[in-house]
Amino acid sequence: MSLATGILRRALRLPAPRTPRVAVDRDVAVPMPDGAVLRHDLYRPAGVHRGPVVIVRSPYGRAGWVGAVFGRLVAERGLQVVVQSVRGTADSGGELSPFDEADDGAATVTWVLDQPWCDGRLGTLGPSYLGLTQWALAPAAGRSLRAMGTLVTASSFRDQTYAGGAFSLDNALSWTSMMRTMAAGPWARSTRLLRGRKNIVEALDALPLGSGDQRATGGEVDWYQHWLRESAPDSAYWAARDYTRGVADVARADVAVTMLGGWQDIFLPWQLADHAALRAAGARPRLVVGPWVHTSGPGLAAGLREALAAFERAFDGTHGSGGVAAATTEEAPVAVTLSGDGGTRHLTDWPPPGAAERTWYLRADHSLSVQPPPDRTGGAVHWPGTQVDYDPADPTPAVGGPILTGKSGPRDQTDLEARPDVAVFTSDVLAEDLVALGPVSATVHLRAATEHLDVFVRVCDVDPRGRSVNVTDGLVRLAPDAPARATDGSRAATVELWPTGHRFAAGHRIRLQVSGGAHPRFARHPGTGEPLGEATTLVRQPREVLHDAAHPTAVTLAVEPRH
Repeated sequence: MSLATGILRRALRLPAPRTPRVAVDRDVAVPMPDGAVLRHDLYRPAGVHRGPVVIVRSPYGRAGWVGAVFGRLVAERGLQVVVQSVRGTADSGGELSPFDEADDGAATVTWVLDQPWCDGRLGTLGPSYLGLTQWALAPAAGRSLRAMGTLVTASSFRDQTYAGGAFSLDNALSWTSMMRTMAAGPWARSTRLLRGRKNIVEALDALPLGSGDQRATGGEVDWYQHWLRESAPDSAYWAARDYTRGVADVARADVAVTMLGGWQDIFLPWQLADHAALRAAGARPRLVVGPWVHTSGPGLAAGLREALAAFERAFDGTHGSGGVAAATTEEAPVAVTLSGDGGTRHLTDWPPPGAAERTWYLRADHSLSVQPPPDRTGGAVHWPGTQVDYDPADPTPAVGGPILTGKSGPRDQTDLEARPDVAVFTSDVLAEDLVALGPVSATVHLRAATEHLDVFVRVCDVDPRGRSVNVTDGLVRLAPDAPARATDGSRAATVELWPTGHRFAAGHRIRLQVSGGAHPRFARHPGTGEPLGEATTLVRQPREVLHDAAHPTAVTLAVEPRH
């Protein structure tokens, strides 16, 4: 065990290693059915000659944090680990086709199970893309798969790529640039790293979107172009990369699944959908969610501890002192740590069975009230709403929230809320703590001359000093026929926000923002029906947000009952 590994283990709050001595077989070749050769590093704990194997499949190489955390530290728990570079990355052969991992995953499973040092039991582990590869190989592993550690991930990345129907531009271009930088030679890699995020920032404003990869990486990237073309939910491209169908297989195989998510993680809504599918199929996964973003160190550390505890229980039944299992909470299958210093809740399920819905309505005076707007018809045909402009030439910016890189998570909203293209509605001061715990949704009634537009809604926590910080948000892209217009010309847009667990403290206020976008987290809406990657014409999209009795624009939170 090296000094660096010891420091890392203490930082992750792992117990002392069971087996401090670990041997590594580097660059092991595994042929795929099509002739491509994928390579992995095999981590072998001292004294272990046959036993279960944890498979980690990564596009980010095998050295550095991937090998140290998911290879060596796991092997120190007495488990053999295969850390494999997926096709077209590091020195694995073939060409990377992002998210298309089922065939290679199945071939890797077959190869590992055929080795004399594997006793027929498998585990899988890893975050993000390393989590997707787990869902991809799970059906092929069948009942050999005993445990999965799925951290900040989901079984399909399609809906995250088009969250709310809009293109997740920042995430897509940032990841594309990162992968191209990793694949470049030393000189090209150094040049790109020196420019840092500058190329990406410039590319995020590119028109058309189809030129974004050229500006970010210096060349066309096939998968980025595929993402722009294949926006339809029923696209064959995404169907080949959708592993939600394997969730039921995992439930039937009685796999011990650990799921780690963050309230402001880019995959949270779809990870929770996987959790719901597992529960519906009769499984009892372990779900842990906390105040983390996608790249949060504390979040990944918590997920690793939970996964290793599940491995101990699945492979040798360890519950005694000294193991990782002893350091995790087993009172309930769901543990959520609230943002807003709300503590931790141990729940029987998600969403919390005891949560009650509470709705706040937008009012003409820009307040937010639990009372619906009064009926003031009195013969009036139209009560004025709040004008909210959106100009794609000067798009409403994204400030914080679930973003892959950069300034994600909770952020001060002061400058954003001062913009004329952001409408703000604020509640009275809360007399007591209020805990939002569960799904969040909004219904926004509006009138707009343009048929193509986005609606962005964000819930914020305003402290006694007036500082507003984002808690949860969501966006929906409207098409000419969805939602349909009412006889008075209005449309009712339903916006699904990120689920949340947050304490609004007594003395604070709840605030709702309504705007037309959050660029570049979501690609700005040009206001036309042009194809996603080809649009160059930008059309202003003024709209009137309605909040009268006939058009009750509102946000609904799941709220924890008072104790």
